[in-house]
Amino acid sequence: MVTEEIILKELSKIIDPDFQRDIVSLGFVQDMVIDGATVSFTIELTTPACPLSPVFQKQAIDLVGDIDGVETVLVNMTARKREDRQLTAEDSGLKDVKYILAVSSCKGGVGKSTVAAMLAKTLGARGVKVGLLDADIYGPSIPTLFNLHEPGVRATAENQFIPQEAEGVKLMSFGFLMGDGPAVLRGPMVAQYTQQLLHGVVWGELDYLIIDMPPGTGDIQLTISQSVQIDASVIVTTPHQLSLTDVRKGIMMFDKVNVPVLGVVENMAYFICDGCDKKHYIFGEAGGKTLEERFGLETIAELPMTGSLSGSLDALDGSEIANETTDIIIRTLGKKVLEKVERPEVVHDAKTITLTWPDGETSTVSNTALRRACSCALCVDEMTRAPLLDPKSIPMDIHAEKVGIIGNYAIMVDWSDGHNTGFFPYSTIRELAKGPETAGCGSEACGCK
Repeated sequence: MVTEEIILKELSKIIDPDFQRDIVSLGFVQDMVIDGATVSFTIELTTPACPLSPVFQKQAIDLVGDIDGVETVLVNMTARKREDRQLTAEDSGLKDVKYILAVSSCKGGVGKSTVAAMLAKTLGARGVKVGLLDADIYGPSIPTLFNLHEPGVRATAENQFIPQEAEGVKLMSFGFLMGDGPAVLRGPMVAQYTQQLLHGVVWGELDYLIIDMPPGTGDIQLTISQSVQIDASVIVTTPHQLSLTDVRKGIMMFDKVNVPVLGVVENMAYFICDGCDKKHYIFGEAGGKTLEERFGLETIAELPMTGSLSGSLDALDGSEIANETTDIIIRTLGKKVLEKVERPEVVHDAKTITLTWPDGETSTVSNTALRRACSCALCVDEMTRAPLLDPKSIPMDIHAEKVGIIGNYAIMVDWSDGHNTGFFPYSTIRELAKGPETAGCGSEACGCK
């Protein structure tokens, strides 16, 4: 006899690679019905259009179909319903949008708009309901990327903009209003137009709205982040040190407005020689590693220097670059949705800083050792990564005056010597805690030895 227990036992063999747990213990299997030799159930994943959806569906059909007495298996693949979004505007056009993802950069010219458009277009080609909002008032790129240069936007009787549609994507940009003319606007007008583009557009029901953020961390970025509950963000940069330097600003901005950062997309990371097919890292190969060491953020994708990532998006249609990058971002978002934010409790005193996680793990590091490990631009040369901080210049009584938590990956310390620009990833603190200077600075002069 076919029972629910037997079916769940088989389904527990399906392991989600992102969580390293089976789909039964994750609560993905729901609404099971056994009707004679027919078994039907739902697998509810964390986000729409998860690339693992067809994989899980096939595995479920095969596993349950092999059970004695089962002839037909019906698997309905769905995504978890999001809680009602907090919106600052009444009758906002965002009310039926499931997930909002911001694609950001702190420096212009790193390929942010191309990545945002590539993500939206790839999702649209898969049949996902997706919109793309070009929030850059002064330098809109979406009209060029989608080759839509005819100025003018249709509106409803309630004066809400109707987005244009191209290649399965709903599009809205200030460039549709201005055409090729410059946007000569002061701050209050920019904020007003930004609010209109956010809330005054008839987006309808969307699985994802991708916001192509303007570069930098100014008023427009804060207006967007504070008036819309953004589910997550991706920061686009290049391996060049001038771009990496500004990543810190983006991390801090999103942290201040409680927007999780999924990770970094490193554009122009390398190029592949057409003669030998070898990857050449012309800006250096350690860009992603440097970001993780400095900020605790993972580089989730590396994109090559290629003609297909400049200008028209036509060359990216169905490409391996577009599909792999989109899969990684959506899977990382899904993991973030289910992931419990377990921030450590931080205690600091005259000699040490201690982090204690909810599971009981504790890491203690001396103030001197942590101050010496700072990798900010004042302590480490940004071009050569050579140390600039003289350990002898650190006061013997160095201590933290204030410790703040950045996202779910690092702390930031205001030191008694006035230094406050360094990020200290949890991985760095854990590593330092294993060393010989865990309990003190190691100096006889201050009594730590």
